[in-house]
Amino acid sequence: MDGITYQETIRWKGVPVRIDAVRAENKPFIISGRFIKTVALKNEWQQDVEKPEEIIRELRASPAKIDLLRFWQRVPESEAKYGYYHEWRDVAAIAIESFDRWWEKQISGKTRNMVRKSHKMGVKIQEIELSDDLIRGIVAIFNQSPVRRGKPFWHYGRSFESVKEGLAADLGEAMFIGAYFENELIGFIKLLLADRYAMITLILDKTTHRDKAPMNGMIAKAVEICANRKIPYLTYTVWRRGDHGEFQKRSGFEKIRVPEYFVPLTLRGAMALRLGLHKGLRGAIPEGMMVWLLALRTKWYSLRYSQKIA
Repeated sequence: MDGITYQETIRWKGVPVRIDAVRAENKPFIISGRFIKTVALKNEWQQDVEKPEEIIRELRASPAKIDLLRFWQRVPESEAKYGYYHEWRDVAAIAIESFDRWWEKQISGKTRNMVRKSHKMGVKIQEIELSDDLIRGIVAIFNQSPVRRGKPFWHYGRSFESVKEGLAADLGEAMFIGAYFENELIGFIKLLLADRYAMITLILDKTTHRDKAPMNGMIAKAVEICANRKIPYLTYTVWRRGDHGEFQKRSGFEKIRVPEYFVPLTLRGAMALRLGLHKGLRGAIPEGMMVWLLALRTKWYSLRYSQKIA
């Protein structure tokens, strides 16, 4: 029944977790926050809030006592359609007309050379089915290091069965791309197919084979698949900082700003919005301070895990 609290299953760091939820507009909304209870669509990358007025009315009448509703407009809807308070979410996406246009107009000569290098060095990149052999290769990639991008890598040390369960959870909407060198999996992409784009949810390679540029080759394959299937966008979820963001840019992804709305449903929600606490304490940290803290975190984990990384 709409508005009544119940339990939904989500995956948190690869593990299924039961979490409070409500239904509105006949869609599941996940409840988060201990002091400021916020709801957002469970499948916010695949679904839209189509009638926000009705959802707001349902949530305000709910016994769940929700403080804030958060929702956003998905690519390519970059113009704000509603009058509610909004901020901007930066999504990384490639608009795909054809593979040739991406190859000739949307990436640099350096990136084209990296894709060619991958091919010349014997890397074979192809669409693949989920299988036990693929999962074993992915587990090996996960277990290279306990730290990735300056923080503990939560896939590290996961069992074969845990990885298999996680990869198969949304198999009806997903596909996989694998990069192989001499029959060894050296990189993979998991793509989630939505109604208006394909979304990269996992992309990893073996660091010992980065000289063969498997990441560049796999992005090229993903663009080719989208072009052949007439999928108009390829997304890499949100725009990233640092080297990760540079890789997105070099691969032809553009920063597309879409409105993200925060609608207070209670006095507490209105106060949280006024005080800038609608994204939690982390969201209240200024960008410059966040960059400094992330750099500090990277140094800390590098020292803590130095022996394992070596």
